[in-house]
Amino acid sequence: MHAPPSVTYPVGRSAFAARAAAALVAAGLAAAVVFSFQSPAGWRPLAAYAAVAASAALGWRAWLRSPVGLLRWDGSGWCWDEGGTSVAGRPEIALDLQSRLLLRWRGEGGLRWLWLERASDVSHWDALRRAVYSRASTHVPAAGQPPAAEQ
Repeated sequence: MHAPPSVTYPVGRSAFAARAAAALVAAGLAAAVVFSFQSPAGWRPLAAYAAVAASAALGWRAWLRSPVGLLRWDGSGWCWDEGGTSVAGRPEIALDLQSRLLLRWRGEGGLRWLWLERASDVSHWDALRRAVYSRASTHVPAAGQPPAAEQ
């Protein structure tokens, strides 16, 4: 069994994630408008609008602070490079939309969410997907030798 080839892939702010967040804010605003027409005047409609505004602000802030760097697979391990620092870890697939991947990065620096888009580097997209989906290699005993007994 062969390991996937080494690959370096750029990770940046995702336009898809921004559009998805904007759609959720628009849906929340539509719900707040409908709620305000169906409820009596008072503090409740204002609270609904405030909740939508707070959600939009938090979403915008999260998008602006989303990780930007390089995801590297060297054939034996994963590395996340951000701002000149390199952190070993491993990606876990949270969502696969074929041309976009949402990865949960577990490394020494904690948990990060990474949006990867095919448009960032079309020529390396397939190699990245092969590397992300490959299984970690495990030691296989030589033929004729039983595995070591656990004690």
